[in-house]
Amino acid sequence: TGDMGYVSEDDFLYVLGRFKSLLIASDGEKYSPEGMEEAIVDKSPFIDQIIIYNNQSPFTGAIVVPNRDALRRELDARDIREGRAAAAADILGAEIDRYRAGGPYAGEFPERWLPAGLAIVDEPFTEQNGLINSTMKIVRNKVEEYFRDRIDYLYTPEGRELRNDKNLASLRKMVE
Repeated sequence: TGDMGYVSEDDFLYVLGRFKSLLIASDGEKYSPEGMEEAIVDKSPFIDQIIIYNNQSPFTGAIVVPNRDALRRELDARDIREGRAAAAADILGAEIDRYRAGGPYAGEFPERWLPAGLAIVDEPFTEQNGLINSTMKIVRNKVEEYFRDRIDYLYTPEGRELRNDKNLASLRKMVE
């Protein structure tokens, strides 16, 4: 089936993830990202969809589809009129930081697998663009193909910065 798992000493089957979705670090270590992706989406009102990515890369990145309405409401509540895209980027970065040391969800996931860079996109993953299948599951390899340019940019010095030009352009379409 492509699923990874194990049978416990009590004969319970535990499914951990799918082989196709594994993150692979530059040193060859592997990690299944689905639990982290689900937790981030479930606990963040500002993130609708996320794919965490590492294919033998120096750091883990993520493609993030923000919740436009939640971001707008938060920016309005903070009375931010200027620099809304940059402020929205900071809000999204802070959502990931909640899983780092000192955050409320610290320790839920290994620090090394938390995204160190975000590619913020304004196009959601849908059936129409082929990024979600008929059972409403994200098709990881198609998302990676579709956003290949953003992934490649993420691994440049400028692209790793949260407030990079491409992230800000996507966010301007959403919050300004």
